Amino acid sequence: MLQPFYIAHVPEAGCDEAGRGPLAGSVFAAAVILPFDSPLSADWNRLNDSKQLSEKERYALRPLIEKEALAWAVAEVTAEEIDRINILQAALLAMRRALEQLTPQPQHILVDGNRWKPYGFPAIPARTVVKGDAKYLSIAAASILAKTYRDDYMNRLSEQFPQYHWNENKGYPTPAHYQAIRQYGLTPYHRRSFRLYA
Repeated sequence: MLQPFYIAHVPEAGCDEAGRGPLAGSVFAAAVILPFDSPLSADWNRLNDSKQLSEKERYALRPLIEKEALAWAVAEVTAEEIDRINILQAALLAMRRALEQLTPQPQHILVDGNRWKPYGFPAIPARTVVKGDAKYLSIAAASILAKTYRDDYMNRLSEQFPQYHWNENKGYPTPAHYQAIRQYGLTPYHRRSFRLYA
């Protein structure tokens, strides 16, 4: 059973990112604040780490999250920015951009993973949680939003560049993606700082 909060009764944002590993496209992140003064519907029992859910399950849960969360936001960092600052810093930046959009601002932050930089002034207390998307509802909710919004984005890019099959591989390093790079070259959305030729 996923836990609703680390610190109850304060606006607490769960953060997660999607798209660190692909060869192309932006990295996305989401931040979600769950209501701490009213119960969540029973449907929240279906939440889990987005990687443990099917595509159909993720998209079914997204409107639930958007409707019942106290606040939520999604942000991206482009491939060009990734190449300039590296993927780890880009993922952290995407989470900060998502947090900046939240109203109210959180009083505590839960971050999936083991790396974080102080956010806010004065810095908002934060806790990193390895595999947090399988432990806390707010991080699981953020993982679902980040994943589905990034998938939507890659599906749109695939309409412009169908030869790379991004609607299927979402920019990840599959044999077919490597073959398309060798055959057609790079697009403006490929991450030049990554190993693009197998």
